Amino acid sequence: MTQPIPITPEFQRLISGSRLRLRGKSAFFATLLLHAEFVPSREVIGAGTDGERVYVNPEMAASLPGDVLDSLLLHEVLHAALSHVERRGPREKKRWNKAADLIVNGMVAAAGLPTPPSFNRDEHLERLSVEEVYTAIEGQPDDGDGDEGDDLLDGPPGDAPPKQGRNSRDVAREWQQALAQARSVDAMSGGQGYDPLGAHRELQRLAPARLDWRAQLWRFLARTPVDFGGFDRRFVGRGLYLEALDDESLTALVAVDTSGSVDDDAVRALVGEVQGVLGAYPHVKAVLYYADTEAYGPYDLSPGDTIPEPQGGGGTDFRPIFELLDKHEPDVLIYLTDGYGDFPPQAPSISTLWVVPPGGLEDEGFPFGDVLRLEEESR
Repeated sequence: MTQPIPITPEFQRLISGSRLRLRGKSAFFATLLLHAEFVPSREVIGAGTDGERVYVNPEMAASLPGDVLDSLLLHEVLHAALSHVERRGPREKKRWNKAADLIVNGMVAAAGLPTPPSFNRDEHLERLSVEEVYTAIEGQPDDGDGDEGDDLLDGPPGDAPPKQGRNSRDVAREWQQALAQARSVDAMSGGQGYDPLGAHRELQRLAPARLDWRAQLWRFLARTPVDFGGFDRRFVGRGLYLEALDDESLTALVAVDTSGSVDDDAVRALVGEVQGVLGAYPHVKAVLYYADTEAYGPYDLSPGDTIPEPQGGGGTDFRPIFELLDKHEPDVLIYLTDGYGDFPPQAPSISTLWVVPPGGLEDEGFPFGDVLRLEEESR
């Protein structure tokens, strides 16, 4: 194994730029791209995936026009999201790769992105599942695409850093959840919410993951400040040009009821999931408070950080947290509580999401905001 290539700021800018451009074309595809881990590697010609990570040749990526880079990255992310590596099984590798490419190329073209001449298309076959395409192209002559068509990798390239010890089932489950979140975000943004390409058999064969509380939380946070109403401050003095994700950052205040009625598992589950959103959506920022009859904090939340030890344990009064809104000026408030406490007399001007564990107050008991309920098995 050769020395891993460092992830440089230039490489990060290439990936971030692609994510931003894709978001303007499709919330569905952009959300999938935000879930992908991109790793530089000079052992791939352009890009490839082992089903878990996407490996990108940094010099090749830097030489491409933006929209061509977008199509290349989306091509590999779709391979990963659709489990094309894992689903091959004992099938012949080159023919399977060709079948999977036909599927993905059609999806990339449907997103309005350019497909290079080397990207084969078949408008009939690309609507089928990859297993059906694999059978349909049996006996077709080799089109001479050489190694350029072998982007489905059996493992990480030799110049890639070691991966975490996740098995293929865990990886597939994570991509299933990513697809569910992409559908949810797409629906919220005015898309079709399930499959932006219509009744595509390749997506239909994947049973849609249940939209559990985690996906609903992602849907709530995968928004921009303007989505929550009010003044669109993104465009002030800058016309309509968006230069970076930071230009439309969203700040969330996360409050956790530590009065004794919310257990530690629910706290870890919620804060851990918020950290996951922060890792996938760089424009989302979050600050954490614990609260009983007082507010304890603030704690800045970052992906992967250790969750601060809870403080409190007295009664429940929601008002101290709401009194902090003027200080922090968040775009949204997420409050984990069973709902039994003193509410402020008036609803705040920002969107509020109450996250309620089993046995908590009924929805109609909350005087304002949206209610998201944790499930026993998800805690």
